[in-house]
Amino acid sequence: MLDSATTQVIGPIPTRSPGRRRARGSGVLISGLLALILIGTALFAVAPLRRPLPAPAVTRAVPASMTIPGKAPVVPWPETGQAALMVEGVGSLGRSGGSKPVPIASVTKVMTAYVILTEHPLKRGEHGPKLTVSKERAAAYPAEQSRSESLVPVVAGAVFTERQALQAVMLPSANNMARILAEWDAGSIEAFVEKMNDTAAALGMTNTHYTDPAGYDPGTVSTADDQVLLARRAMKLPAFAEIVAQKQATLPIAGVVRNYNSLVGQDGVVGIKTGSTDEAGGCLVFAAVVKVGGRKVTVVGAVLGQPGANTPVQLARVFRVTRPLVRTAAAAVRVHPVVRAGDQVALVQGPLGAVTTLNATEDLNVVGWPGLRVRLDVDVPEVPARLPAETEHGRIKAVAGGVVSAAVPLRSGVELAAPSTWERIRRHR
Repeated sequence: MLDSATTQVIGPIPTRSPGRRRARGSGVLISGLLALILIGTALFAVAPLRRPLPAPAVTRAVPASMTIPGKAPVVPWPETGQAALMVEGVGSLGRSGGSKPVPIASVTKVMTAYVILTEHPLKRGEHGPKLTVSKERAAAYPAEQSRSESLVPVVAGAVFTERQALQAVMLPSANNMARILAEWDAGSIEAFVEKMNDTAAALGMTNTHYTDPAGYDPGTVSTADDQVLLARRAMKLPAFAEIVAQKQATLPIAGVVRNYNSLVGQDGVVGIKTGSTDEAGGCLVFAAVVKVGGRKVTVVGAVLGQPGANTPVQLARVFRVTRPLVRTAAAAVRVHPVVRAGDQVALVQGPLGAVTTLNATEDLNVVGWPGLRVRLDVDVPEVPARLPAETEHGRIKAVAGGVVSAAVPLRSGVELAAPSTWERIRRHR
C-alpha cells in the first residue's frame, strides 16, 4: 500500500509530433541537395581552371619566298667557250657554254696553291717554311725552257720560302715552281696530283680531273662552274687572297716578277689566275670586290676557252670578255628591301580570342638584283599567354643563294593579355 504523503500524480508521457519529424527530415534533405548543387557548381567552375591553356597560335603573314622586282640584268656572256658568274653570299648570275670538261691550262695552279695552303697554312704577310731546289728540278729547267713553258729561273740549292714559291706559281705562272712545291709537299708529283683530285672530289667538283700540278698537260680538265666553286673556297684563305691580288713580287734569282693578270687593280679586280695553251685557249678565274650599301661584296667568275693564235692574243681576248662581266655584276648588285619596318610578319592568336601581331622592327634588306629569288624564314619561339606590347619576340631572315644575307627582330603590336579566371570559366560553359 502506497504512503499517501509521497504519492505523485504522473500524467501521460508527451510524444513528438509526426509533422515536425517530417519537416526536419525535409530540411536536411534540402540542405544536402543545396550542398551538392553548390559543390557541383564549384567543381564545374573549377574544372576549366585545371585544364592548361594551349599556347598561342602563330600564323605567318609573309610568303615563304619572293622575287626581287624589276628587270633582271642582262649578262654579256662571251660568244665562245664557257663562263660562270657568282656573287659571294648572294647567288649565281648564271653561266654559258655548257658544262663539258675542257682543258684549263694554268688555272690548274689555283688548286695547287689551295692544297699547299691547306696543308701548310700561312698568315697574311707570313713567309712560312723554306724549301730548297733539288739538283733534279734544276736539271729539268733547260728542257722545260725548250718547250716554251712559263717558268722562273732556278738553280740547285736555291732557297725559296713557301710564300715566294706560291708567288712564283700564281703571278708569273711558273710551271717549274708548281712541280717543286708538289714534290716538297707530297714527295712526288704523282702523290700530289692524287691529293688534288681528292680535294676536288671533297669540294664537289664533279667535272674536274687533274693530271699535273701546273696545267701544262691538256689532260687536266674542268668547267667554269667547278673553277668558280674552287675559287670561292681559295679566296677565303688570307694568304691566297693576299698573293693573287699582288701586281708584282721579288723572288730569289728571278728578281721582280709581274702578275700575268693585267686586270688586277682595275674595276675592283683582286685576282685570281690566268691560263693559256693551244688546247685550252685563254682562261681566267677572277674575283672583284664591289661596295654595295656600305658593305663589300665579292664577285667570282671564270672564263674558259677563248680563242687566239698565242698566249698574248688568248689573254687579251679573255680580258676583253671578262671586263663586261665584272662591270655588269657590279652594276646589278644593289640593296633591296624585301620587308619594310612595321610590316606585319606574323599573327598571334591567344587561346580565348586575344590577338596581336609580330612586326618587323626595321627594313629587311638584301643585297641582290631584280629577278633574284629570296627565301624568307620566320623564327618565332613559343609565345607566352601574356606578351606585353612592343616586346621583341622572334625574327625574320632573308636567305639568298643558301646564305642568310640579313635578319631583323620582330616586335609585338598590342598587348596579348592572359585570360582572367572569369573569362576561362565563362568561355567553357
